[in-house]
Amino acid sequence: MSALDVPGARLYYECRGSGPTFVLVPGANGDARVFGKVAEHLAEHYTVITYDRRGFSRSTLHGAQDYEHRLKTDADDVRRLIEHVGEGPATVFGTSSGGVIVLELLVRHPSVVATLAPYEPAAMKQLDDAQHWLDLLFGLYDLYRRSGIEPALQDFRELFSEADRPIMSRATNRELNEHAHANVTYWFERELRQYTTVDLDIDALTPHAGRIVLVSGEQSRGYPNYRVNQELGRKLGREVIELPGGHTGFAAHPAEFARRLRDATILPPHHDVTSQP
Repeated sequence: MSALDVPGARLYYECRGSGPTFVLVPGANGDARVFGKVAEHLAEHYTVITYDRRGFSRSTLHGAQDYEHRLKTDADDVRRLIEHVGEGPATVFGTSSGGVIVLELLVRHPSVVATLAPYEPAAMKQLDDAQHWLDLLFGLYDLYRRSGIEPALQDFRELFSEADRPIMSRATNRELNEHAHANVTYWFERELRQYTTVDLDIDALTPHAGRIVLVSGEQSRGYPNYRVNQELGRKLGREVIELPGGHTGFAAHPAEFARRLRDATILPPHHDVTSQP
């Protein structure tokens, strides 16, 4: 376990294994521990970096934060970790909110990315019925403000498959995770509304489409986060590759998830559109 000082924060991170760099970016609970088991399997082939995102768990904030540009800051944090720990461009996986972050990373810092694997990114504005889902999510925020965390989380879990709900419940159980209450509060206030309403820059992503691997869970079909990747696939000319389980498949089926993720992200050397004659 180590820490990296970055502008406005100290990031807690862990490294496992050896070989090419593989970074795992967590979603809503922001905690590296959600990747504990899958990281162990990936570490048989890679140097795996996991970390707590700024403001979550063991990563601390220092001084005023620029919340108007928080997505840019989150992407910059990933870039700094890769440059600090890794060797050469990395394979980068991000789930849910983390999927939004890694897409921003590719736009802003393409040189640090070899292959990008956004897993069911929470970019709801990509959907043709986006307003329905955004109204629902903003309603969850209002419910959280009126009635507290647990009623809002119960409704939030309904957006995912039945297989995901027990795992998501455990991740926010205060008895199991001392940081759970603070993490969920930070997510409700700083991320639920902000990252789901991000306008992804499709024009900026298109030149890098050849190194984007869109991954989603087999049990997530029909659910909104899965559909986001379908829309991205349509716009970027990429297929969606299914991995075992649902939105939390990396926790439910870590060995098989790691194997299939590794197979999916082994790409030939990329040649971006912008570099072609």
